[in-house]
Amino acid sequence: MSIDVASQVVDLVRAASPGAEAEVVVEGGELALTRFANSFIHQNVADATTNVRLRLHVDGRTAAGSAVIPEQSQPGSTSDGEVLGRLVERTLAVARLAPLDPQWPGLAPAAPVSTVPPLDEATAHAEPAQRAARVRDFVAAAGGLEAAGYCSTYRVSTAFANSAGMSGSSVTALAAFNGIARSGRSDGVARLASSRLADLDGARLGARAAAKARSGLEPRELPPGRYEVVLEPTAVVDILHGLALYGFNGKAVNEGRSFVTLGAAQFDSSVSIVDDPFDPRGPAPAFDVEGTPKQRRFLVEAGTSATVAHDRRSGAKAGAPSTGHAVPGGAAYGALPTNLHLLPAGGTEDGDPGEVDGPAADAAVAALVGQVARGLLVSDFWYTRVLDPRTLVMTGLTRNGVWLIEDGVVTGPVQNFRFTQSYPQSLGPGAVLGIGSHSVGVPSDWEGISSRAPALRLASWNFTGNPSG
Repeated sequence: MSIDVASQVVDLVRAASPGAEAEVVVEGGELALTRFANSFIHQNVADATTNVRLRLHVDGRTAAGSAVIPEQSQPGSTSDGEVLGRLVERTLAVARLAPLDPQWPGLAPAAPVSTVPPLDEATAHAEPAQRAARVRDFVAAAGGLEAAGYCSTYRVSTAFANSAGMSGSSVTALAAFNGIARSGRSDGVARLASSRLADLDGARLGARAAAKARSGLEPRELPPGRYEVVLEPTAVVDILHGLALYGFNGKAVNEGRSFVTLGAAQFDSSVSIVDDPFDPRGPAPAFDVEGTPKQRRFLVEAGTSATVAHDRRSGAKAGAPSTGHAVPGGAAYGALPTNLHLLPAGGTEDGDPGEVDGPAADAAVAALVGQVARGLLVSDFWYTRVLDPRTLVMTGLTRNGVWLIEDGVVTGPVQNFRFTQSYPQSLGPGAVLGIGSHSVGVPSDWEGISSRAPALRLASWNFTGNPSG
């Protein structure tokens, strides 16, 4: 058991250095991935690893180390104990050479941990044939277009223990499908993530990707400029990630690099963004890597900036408690909200938590398109980079489909643009003209990030370049 390993490391630290403060995270992950290209499966891999991370503070100095327990090792075995013993010795040796750390915030105290939603066993222990069946359905629904992408399942058991008496454990699972259909001259994407593999309908996703690819043939070039836009959830999630990393990040706020002003109405009143580790459609461990229990928290509530993410160090500097958002490597870039959800129209959760995709999601996008006199429908953003962290001006490219909307109807494909846009400004007061009635889970390229979003209708998006320059 992971919790036994975490407790064992704490005991080893006590024995080797009685005055040391220690915290241990043990993460056992089982990732299975079925990858396809040229419309056939070319790779099926599975990886099971147990990572142990130790951070300790001794004689005013802080050090961290990590180790991997071999897959064939049994908990409590001799080889297991040797790996953990060397980890403790190595980390203590590093601590003796580390600089003094006068800002050490101390360990998380013992506290109760909430229960995560029940694990979907079928997802946690999915067989390759179950993923392959979804790939087969996607390829068939693409109707002869070249298909590529992956279907994955991931199970992670996380345990924490520290020398202050805090401990906890939880197990979660997530399934994801990310597929592209290509015509040779255009492509379309369909993505979905859920805590249940059964929610991933390969045929529906393949049909959606193919329809986008076929509707993207012969795109015309439009001049750069500001356009009203309808952003599909895949594009909206990029906005959420930018806000999380550069905005609602306690370290960035402390250092004056963030746009966030707590208590200020910085967003349209229709915008509410919640960080919810207990969402049954994308749950996370019930505690962060410092052992602080997680809670459901509003980052933005009805347009007002309500919370920034703190770990113990950034919280201490701000005179605030940790919000349970410590992440590995957070000393360098700060605490992060990892379970983001932009609430759909009405500011509430979806009426049917079991419906993660399907006609409701498609209808929600169509309803927003029908309200636009002239604008653009954007499927996806990529290669986005921050230009100005303080105002969160980002630049990036569109991909996987852009279409012109005229009088509420999609009239034809448009060539890709480069954009230069302040993310918070795009969601500012009066800038959000509509929010979709249904949100969907979108697979993330960021490990440990789970995101859900509806489509958005925004008054203005600044496109600064096209294929001509």
